[in-house]
Amino acid sequence: MEINHSLLLLLHLCFVLILTNTASSTKEDPSVIISRFQQYLQINTSQPTPDYNEAIQFLISQAKSLSLDHQTIEFVKNKPLLLLKWQGSDPTLPSILLYSHTDVVPSEQDKWTYHPFSAHLDSAGKIYARGSQDMKCVSMQYLEAIRKLKATGFQPVRSVYLSFAPDEEIGGHDGAEKFADSDVFKSLNVGIVLDEGLASPSEEYSAFYAERSPWWLVIKAKGAPGHGAKLYDNSAMENLLKSIEIVRRFRASQFDMVKAGLKAGGEVISVNMAFLKAGTPSPTGFVMNLQPSEAEAGFDIRVPPTANAEALERRIAEEWAPVSRNMTFELGQFKQKASIHDKFGKPILTATDSSNPWWSLLEEAVKNANGKLGKPSIFPASIDARYFRERGLPAIGFSPMANTPIPLHDHNEFLNQAEYLKGIDIYESIIKAYASYVQHTKDESSRDEL
Repeated sequence: MEINHSLLLLLHLCFVLILTNTASSTKEDPSVIISRFQQYLQINTSQPTPDYNEAIQFLISQAKSLSLDHQTIEFVKNKPLLLLKWQGSDPTLPSILLYSHTDVVPSEQDKWTYHPFSAHLDSAGKIYARGSQDMKCVSMQYLEAIRKLKATGFQPVRSVYLSFAPDEEIGGHDGAEKFADSDVFKSLNVGIVLDEGLASPSEEYSAFYAERSPWWLVIKAKGAPGHGAKLYDNSAMENLLKSIEIVRRFRASQFDMVKAGLKAGGEVISVNMAFLKAGTPSPTGFVMNLQPSEAEAGFDIRVPPTANAEALERRIAEEWAPVSRNMTFELGQFKQKASIHDKFGKPILTATDSSNPWWSLLEEAVKNANGKLGKPSIFPASIDARYFRERGLPAIGFSPMANTPIPLHDHNEFLNQAEYLKGIDIYESIIKAYASYVQHTKDESSRDEL
């Protein structure tokens, strides 16, 4: 039988056109993607009265559009945690957890150029909103990356979970901490956790393998009250001021190492005074001719996992608040004295070398998406990842925002739409690499700690 070569050529061209149209149809209009991000940013989830319900309902609508399984869990009443699932073809393999939180810090509206929940997009492409960096961007980038993967027909081998938790900005005790301790979490058989990081002013993305643990310290001094004109030894105010000066010198010694480039910010112990409380109140202010019998100061201390915690506690007891000066102290009065060791007594660190395949996969995935990854470091503050690391799980802090200043928790928090869209491509590459990884590691072969 003769074949009409012209007909074959025509059929081939038609086939190419079909493929081209199919590929182009999966590429969504960027303005639609940005619009979804803005919708989430416009939901006011600021502490102390976050609208969790509206946020969860919006996220559920996104999950349904992606055909992801979803369940809402309340470990504490009116503080919902949303859990989504993308089923893998081999559920026996440890899963991937893409973690994020729904709450944001408060805003001083009058100090912002645009309303903090307007999600205003300016002519330079900057999206101004509370949570644009911390961390509603990451929450939506997870979902958008999955949307793109599904459009290509990708099927994960490992199951992928997404969690959207409450209360991170006030310690995470009713969110991530209870989640990490729950039977629900144990049933997920998680092998790796991704959590938030920080923006990077350079072209290299920041990544974090550990974090500093918060120690909230209150030092109290007591002394005999007396006339404001008399000089006393060991008055409450005098003793407290001595302690404040000793703490100030320690703070300066740590900060000097950062300024000299000897250590990164996350590698030193930071101390900042949060409050000072003393004096005898009067209807017009304070009694000026009376020395108070009590005075106290509060300090926010951040301790890296590489520090000697026992030595720091001795320093506090012997130098900062010695009994010999009628002083006492409390650590964790405000529910914060986090351990720097996991439940097995090891420093809470995630390996960033060849011993950790998840780190190697992350590096390669970022590179494949035309991104650059900087040297990993210790997160200078605290994030919910610590609750998972405490249980022996690897957790990496990562928010794909390069060439971006870091105004999170500040007025006029923003993220450029171009960086947001590029971050989706980065997560698409990471999720694909993680969900396709099938080789078991030594750590995965024994999950007794969970």
